[in-house]
Amino acid sequence: MTSIEELNNYGINLPDDFSDGVVICDIYTNWCGPCKILSPVLEKLASEGLIKLFKVDLEQNRPLGERFSVHAIPTLLFFKEGKLIEESVIIDGEKAVENGKMVGNWGEKRIREVISKIG
Repeated sequence: MTSIEELNNYGINLPDDFSDGVVICDIYTNWCGPCKILSPVLEKLASEGLIKLFKVDLEQNRPLGERFSVHAIPTLLFFKEGKLIEESVIIDGEKAVENGKMVGNWGEKRIREVISKIG
C-alpha cells in the first residue's frame, strides 16, 4: 500500500495534517487545457474543506509520473487517511477511480461523488 509519506521520495513535502482525511494529488502540466479547467474545481472543493489538495507539474516531476504510471493528464491520485485508496470507485456503472487514480477531467459532480464514496 502506498502511503502519502512515500511522496517525500519525489521531493513532495506535505504538512502533517495531510495524513488524515481525503487528499487529492492533481498531476497536471501548464499547457494542458483540461487541467486548467479542472484546477478551479479542485481548489473550490479544497476551500469547502472536502479535500486537501496538492498539485504536481508532471514536467517538473517525471519520476512521480513514472511511479504512478501517469500516461495522460490530468490525473488525480486519491489518498484517504494517508494511504492511496486501493478499491475501485464506480460511478454510474463506469470505473471512475482504479488503484487510487482518476484519469481525465470528470467534472465537479463526479469528483464530489468519488469523494463521498471514499470519504
